[in-house]
Amino acid sequence: MNLISFFSNDFHALITVLVLILSLILFIRNTIAPELTGLLCVGIFIVTGVLTPEKALAGFGSPSLITLMGLFAVSSALFKSGALDRVRELISSENIKTPRKLITLITFLIAPISGIVPNTPVVASLLPLIEGWCERRNVSPSKVLLPLSFATLLGGTLTLLGSSVNLLVSDISQQLGYGSLELFSLTSIGIPVWLIGTIYMIFVSDLLLPDRGRNKDFIKNGNMNIYFTEVTIPFSSELVGQSVRNSRLQRRFDVDVLELQRNGKVILPPLADRKFEPEDRLIVRVTRADLLRLQQEHTILLAENNKSFGGTNLLSNEEGTKTFEALLPSGSTLAGASLRELRFRQRHNATVLALRRGQQTVQERLGQAVLRAGDVLLLQAPLDSIRGLQASNDLLILDQFEDDLPVLIRKPIAIAIAIGMVLLPSLSNIPLVGSVLLAVIAMVTCGCLRPAEIQRSIRLDIILLLGSLSSFSVAMQVTGLADLIAVNLDFVVNGMPLYFALMVIFVATVLLTQFISNAASVALILPVAIQFSNVLGVSPNALIMLVLFGASQSFLTPMGYQTNLMVYGPGRYRFFDIAKYGAGLTLIMSLTVPALIILNYK
Repeated sequence: MNLISFFSNDFHALITVLVLILSLILFIRNTIAPELTGLLCVGIFIVTGVLTPEKALAGFGSPSLITLMGLFAVSSALFKSGALDRVRELISSENIKTPRKLITLITFLIAPISGIVPNTPVVASLLPLIEGWCERRNVSPSKVLLPLSFATLLGGTLTLLGSSVNLLVSDISQQLGYGSLELFSLTSIGIPVWLIGTIYMIFVSDLLLPDRGRNKDFIKNGNMNIYFTEVTIPFSSELVGQSVRNSRLQRRFDVDVLELQRNGKVILPPLADRKFEPEDRLIVRVTRADLLRLQQEHTILLAENNKSFGGTNLLSNEEGTKTFEALLPSGSTLAGASLRELRFRQRHNATVLALRRGQQTVQERLGQAVLRAGDVLLLQAPLDSIRGLQASNDLLILDQFEDDLPVLIRKPIAIAIAIGMVLLPSLSNIPLVGSVLLAVIAMVTCGCLRPAEIQRSIRLDIILLLGSLSSFSVAMQVTGLADLIAVNLDFVVNGMPLYFALMVIFVATVLLTQFISNAASVALILPVAIQFSNVLGVSPNALIMLVLFGASQSFLTPMGYQTNLMVYGPGRYRFFDIAKYGAGLTLIMSLTVPALIILNYK
């Protein structure tokens, strides 16, 4: 059918084309947030009558979107419980000494985790740890960070839970009448893709990843929330008898021991081979999260402030006691005196957990450190005391952290619930969305997650984007636009061998997803690609999988996927560094994925 005559006779189809063009421009130029672009298009579809409100908004109530919301909550509980602690310890192991060994660990261990846990929080959790590894090993972060992002992308195609895009594809497939995807629908193709990508990254990283140098101020960077504090080693601590080098302070938590005090004597570095004894006092450099976790595990005790006040342990996860940061402003009457001289705890009913002083190292004992304007104190106090401090001109409350304290004692429970969430749909007729919702309730019931934390864990921007994008596919189907585009593009693949035809569709999806979000590329390409199923003589499910895997190959640009952007700055990469490393992987996948599709669906 002639395009001009089609559009002149179908106003709704013309509106749909204009909306799609507008969305592409806004997605590429990033004029407004992607989720706002999606909502704008939904609004236009409704106002112009292209879609009824029920059809346009159906994506917001889809099982896939509800599954994703529940998955955010489950992931939050896993991270809070310390489920990745073992992974962190392996990365810091003395056996991992070279970039190739670290990349091997990342690709074989982190990628499968990304098949269950969304890859963004995985990268966010491990990024500081890997930067610390690079600092200790005198390795440029640019030699290892890009494989971290790519590995999570490959791992995200192992199961339906691995990526929000997988769930969007499942939702669109169901709306178009082809049924939703099962939990392991992707696995038969995802495993070979993961293994091939792993081999590529391990063997070409030394050659293709640039050396962009190191950030020499990494450890002292105030933005990394590095604090200085004084701790003691209790008799029951597992550190007793271990050397500093081989202790979990170094292997799992990357704590720097600056000074050791034993029997009133000060022992200065080097301390790597010194063994800990009970009642040793340490001055350490540590992050807020690691300090609280070590304290809760009873690995260490805060030297000056391990007492309870009012019989309440400040480092318990009790309601009403909060952890927060406070800044000493210019003119504070606290400046120029030590915490001990100020009788800070008695005066303010608050405990100082640690001290941060810009980029300077603080090596005095915590109680004896003289406070200065600009110091940041990590405090813990009841809510009433916090209100009193807020009313004072001596301290400026920077923030409050309600979920700082980990729930380590519930780590086995959280892991068991997550495993059950994955196995339940596989071993029974319970839908995946039901299994995920049950897991969320179980996490709250067992104390792994607070009800208020469910709301905070949900990425509203992703929910709005995915919920709105499903309307694109529906509009293209309702107006007949998808059929029309497929008919007019038939000459491209007509007469081609099936393998090459699938490769063309795959490459088109890959290229589009480098410049707009992979969710948007799926929403635009999938309805058209499915129309080629009869022409090519393959199942529509084969084309659904082809587009899904094509949209997951974000290996050419920083903006191709959010994890690429997350490592772009810390790795000090340049724009074409990613293309140089990812071009070979993209070419291999363009040759491999169509073949795997044919093997699985022909």
